[in-house]
Amino acid sequence: MNEIKNALTDYAESFTSDESEVLKALREHCYAHYEDSAMLSGFYQGRLLSMFSRMIRPMAVLEIGTYLGYSTICLAEGLANGGRVVSLDVNEETNAVAQSFIDKTKYADRIQLRLGEAAFVMPHLRGPFDLVFIDADKPNYSNYYRLVFDKLRPGGFIIADNVLWSGKVLDPGDDENARCLHEFNQMVLADERVSNVLLPVRDGLMVVVKN
Repeated sequence: MNEIKNALTDYAESFTSDESEVLKALREHCYAHYEDSAMLSGFYQGRLLSMFSRMIRPMAVLEIGTYLGYSTICLAEGLANGGRVVSLDVNEETNAVAQSFIDKTKYADRIQLRLGEAAFVMPHLRGPFDLVFIDADKPNYSNYYRLVFDKLRPGGFIIADNVLWSGKVLDPGDDENARCLHEFNQMVLADERVSNVLLPVRDGLMVVVKN
């Protein structure tokens, strides 16, 4: 992943409120031990997700793709009183790491990690959800969107990560992920049930609100 990075983004980060000590330790752990560390929501995107959550004050958040739990914790920072985050993933090893860091936060009893294929788990989840964050296998983005839409409350938000795919969405060629993400972006724009904005932040965030 080639995130959008330049002097202005560095400046923006320098004038952004800091992350918690647990998030900082998690980020440093990821960069030190994982070759696929680009999968982690970075500092700036994490602060943006936290801000979105604080603005929405969700009672129920669904995250599709936990990885090491960085974005999970960020989303939990804005929960309304009594709110919860349910996060889905298929990787038992990274899930255990995520749980170990979540247990160090004050949100531990408000976050539920569930192992299993999202497409099979989602139909059994109870809504409505106020906020959904999609950051999992790219070919299934459109499928996840369709599966969760009826469980999203009116006025609820879907945020999808990596929708620019290092700029490859401009010319997907034989890149399956880029092609599927471009098709996802097209589908969202054509969906008259929502309003959306694609933010050129990091690797692209599609922000969708259900009308």
